[in-house]
Amino acid sequence: MTRDSRRFLPPEALTRIARLEVLARNVVEGFLSGLHRSPYFGQSVEFAQHREYVAGDEIRRIDWKVWSKTDKYYIKQYEEETNLQTTLLVDLSESMEFGSPQTKSDYACSIAAALTYLLLRQQDSVGLAVFDDAVRARLPQSSKQTQLHSILASLGLQKPQRKTDVSKMLAQIADEERRKGLMVLISDLLTDREGLFKGLKLLRTRGHDVMVFHVLDDAELDFPFAGITRFEGLEESGEMTCDPRALREGYLNALQTYLQDVRRFCASHLVDYQVIRTSEHLDAVLRHYFSHRQGLRPGTRN
Repeated sequence: MTRDSRRFLPPEALTRIARLEVLARNVVEGFLSGLHRSPYFGQSVEFAQHREYVAGDEIRRIDWKVWSKTDKYYIKQYEEETNLQTTLLVDLSESMEFGSPQTKSDYACSIAAALTYLLLRQQDSVGLAVFDDAVRARLPQSSKQTQLHSILASLGLQKPQRKTDVSKMLAQIADEERRKGLMVLISDLLTDREGLFKGLKLLRTRGHDVMVFHVLDDAELDFPFAGITRFEGLEESGEMTCDPRALREGYLNALQTYLQDVRRFCASHLVDYQVIRTSEHLDAVLRHYFSHRQGLRPGTRN
């Protein structure tokens, strides 16, 4: 059974997220100005599509024939024109089904939907790769407005059910995406850390800009359990009945060590990293992210 993809981007969230459009556009024109626009001219480059003229575009690129027919200004775009190319890497492994009242998988899909909406409003290209222990669904990058529907539909078709193999997925994406762009990994990162680090390093080595949304449920971060509790593991990890108070200190110490290791690795390799609680409002999360990205100066990324 498919999931109702419309819940990933409800109207009330869309209204709030739309307010980020101006800020998002400024971010793209700022820290990624080198990737966002690099026009090619000449007869050898294949025409792709028109897009509406926006302030700052070169007047000489206006298609005057279209203007004469429509009385509107449109810019010619070509196949090799390098607008921002983004690929959303969404983890829908079994562990992403944990969470209440909202699962990590639903929250991850909401992030993907919101980013798709913003990128398309900026007339940038966005693609999708849904994965667990392999890439289960893939949509090539597109700047067409129908891409939002395609991505929502693809997310709605997937049901989390297998183990995670981030390393394998990142290696595959690095091999397939030869053109430099932005890779956004949305996952709970419940995977082998060395494999994760190897995969992220590979993307950076290939010249991609990388962002990681580390999505975790409040219960995973705070471990609020009390009294004899049966814990049912996901991704073939079995089950255990115990007094969680005896485990809390050790669990939280291990978790903080892991989070610090990931944070240090990402900082040392210029990977943007953000831990997200599923209880946080999506628009607040994105506002924090875009504010952070706008603070980065152009030229700090490879």
